[in-house]
Amino acid sequence: MARACRFVIFGATGHLARTKLLPALYRLEAAGRLPVDFSVVCFGRRPYDNESWRGMAVEALQARYGNRMDIDALERFAERLEYFRGDLADADSYRRLQAAISADAVFYLAVKSAEFPVVTQNLAAAGLADESQGWRRLVVEKPFGRDLDSADGLNRLLHSHFREEQIFRIDHYLGKETVQNVFVFRFANLIWEPLWNRNYIDHVQITHGELAGVEGRADFYDNTGALRDMVQSHLLQLLTLVAMEPPAAMDAESVRDEKVKVLKSIRPIAESEAASCAYRAQYAAAQGMPGFLEEPGVAAGSVTETYAALRLHIDNWRWRGVPFYIRTGKRMAANSALIAVRFKQPPQQLFQSTGVGREPNWLLMGIQPEQCLRAEVQVREPGLKLTTRHSQLDAGTCGCAAYHLEAYEALLLDVIEGDHSLFLRYDEVMWAWRVIEPVLRAWGRERGCIDTYAAGTWGPEDSRRLFEGEGRFWRNSLAD
Repeated sequence: MARACRFVIFGATGHLARTKLLPALYRLEAAGRLPVDFSVVCFGRRPYDNESWRGMAVEALQARYGNRMDIDALERFAERLEYFRGDLADADSYRRLQAAISADAVFYLAVKSAEFPVVTQNLAAAGLADESQGWRRLVVEKPFGRDLDSADGLNRLLHSHFREEQIFRIDHYLGKETVQNVFVFRFANLIWEPLWNRNYIDHVQITHGELAGVEGRADFYDNTGALRDMVQSHLLQLLTLVAMEPPAAMDAESVRDEKVKVLKSIRPIAESEAASCAYRAQYAAAQGMPGFLEEPGVAAGSVTETYAALRLHIDNWRWRGVPFYIRTGKRMAANSALIAVRFKQPPQQLFQSTGVGREPNWLLMGIQPEQCLRAEVQVREPGLKLTTRHSQLDAGTCGCAAYHLEAYEALLLDVIEGDHSLFLRYDEVMWAWRVIEPVLRAWGRERGCIDTYAAGTWGPEDSRRLFEGEGRFWRNSLAD
C-alpha cells in the first residue's frame, strides 16, 4: 500500500515557493506523478487559513498558466494544500508540526541561508528528523555558505541532526532538460566520445547571461556578487558535466564521484594570478537602464561584481592544456545560457589556398532560452566555384512544441522518490569553494575600483584578455 507523504515548505509565502515550488508541484499533479496520499504543508507566519491560502495559490497558478491550465488538475492540487501558521524561531510551532505529521516527510527550506540553522535545530529538537515513523528528507537551497569556512560550519550543523542520505542540496540548473541531456549526448553516442579530449578540442566556454539586473534583491546581491551566486554553484556544475569521465553506473554516487574528480583536478589559481585568470566588472547605466550603483539598496561605492569571468584548466589526462572559459553577468544583451565547445582545425589545411574552409567546428548546447544541441560544420556551397558555408545540425528540442520539463519539476520528483543523482554531495560544494576562494580573496583586497560595462551589452570588451591564443572570441548565444 502506498505510504502517506507530507511535503513541508518553510517560507511558503516567499518568492521561491510562489514562483517555483508550487508551480512545479502543480505540474507534477497534472502529469499524474504525485503519490495518492500526498499533501503540501505550507509553513508561514502570515494569517492565512486553508481556504484563503488555497484561493491565493489557485489565483497565482491561473495567472501563470492562463489557457494552458488543466482545471481538473488544479482542483485536485488545491485539495492537497494545507496552510500551517508558525514562526521559524518558535520551538512550539515545530512541536505542533510534529504532532500533525506521522508519515514520510520532505522539509524544504525555502528561506534565507542565515535561517537554515534555526530551522534544522528546531526540526531536530521536535523529533522531526527521526525516521521511526517514516523517512525524512531535508532540502536546502544555495548559497551553501559564503566561503569554505561557513560552508564547513553549515555542513557540520546539518550532519549533527540529519544523515547525509537525508540531505538534498539543490541546484536548479541540474534539473534543466538540456543539462541532463549532456549525459545522454556524451555517453550514449559513440560518435563524440573519441573526440572529447585535448587532442581535438581547442577550448570550452560556459556562459550565463541575464537581461535583468538585481530586481529587488539588491541587499542579497551586493553582499554576494556574481562569483559566489553563479560560478561557485551553477557554472562549475556545468563544467563537471562537460568534463567528467563516464561513471561506472548511472546511480547518484557514481555520477557524483566523477564530478568531484573533475573539481579536484582544476588547477588552483594563486591569489597572485587572479588578475590574469579572472575578470570582474559591474554594469553601468545605459539604454535607459540604471547602473548597479543606482539600484535601490546597493551601498554607495560598492565594488560588488555583476559580471565575472574565469579561465580554468583541468590538469588530467583528458583535458590537460584545454582552457575552460566561464562567465556570467547581469544586465546583458539577452537571456542566454550556453555551453560552446570549439574544435581544433584539421592538421592539414587543404583549402587554405582557396580562402575557404577556415571556420572551426563548434558544438553548442543551448540551455536557455532555447534548449538545443547544435553542431556547426563546414559544407560545400552548390555551384561551379569552390566555396563553403556554415551548416547547422540541430538536435533536441529546437523548434519543437513538445512538453518541456521545468527544472524544479524534475528535482522535486527526485526528492519525493529519494534519488540524489541531480543533487550535490558536500564534497562537490567544498571543492567548488576551493576553486574560487583565491579569486574572492584577491578581489577582496582590491576594494578601490572596478571596471564597468554598459547595461544591455554582452559585457566588458576587456574580458577578452582571458583568451589564450589568437582567433578566440565569446559565443554569446545560439543566434551568433
